Amino acid sequence: MEPERHPVLTPVLETRPGIAARQINGQTAVRLAETFKALSDPTRVRIISLLVDQERCVLDLAAALGISQSAVSHQLRILRGLRLVRWRREGRQVFYTLDDEHVAALYQCALDHVLHMNVRGNDIDRQDPT
Repeated sequence: MEPERHPVLTPVLETRPGIAARQINGQTAVRLAETFKALSDPTRVRIISLLVDQERCVLDLAAALGISQSAVSHQLRILRGLRLVRWRREGRQVFYTLDDEHVAALYQCALDHVLHMNVRGNDIDRQDPT
């Protein structure tokens, strides 16, 4: 028995070979969306910006951000859960660093895009293309 064909998508997929192969699967899409959601919080982005070059302890992060240690720990817990940062303990202090070079690259790419948009100006036509 032939699978049901979607009336709108089937012609597009048939006329554009390889388009379905480039689509990520549902589980990967969810993980990617969770990563972008984590990066949608300005405090978490600022934490990542402080960790790009070196590891830092919670106390230093709190002082740099001007927020409480518990607030920093809460944000780090979210970033840790998504494997965007990792930690190590040294005595009573906990030090955090970015999990790997992909996190730094993702941050830098997004920052470059924002700075590029600032250079282009805010008068860009943002009307719906349809």
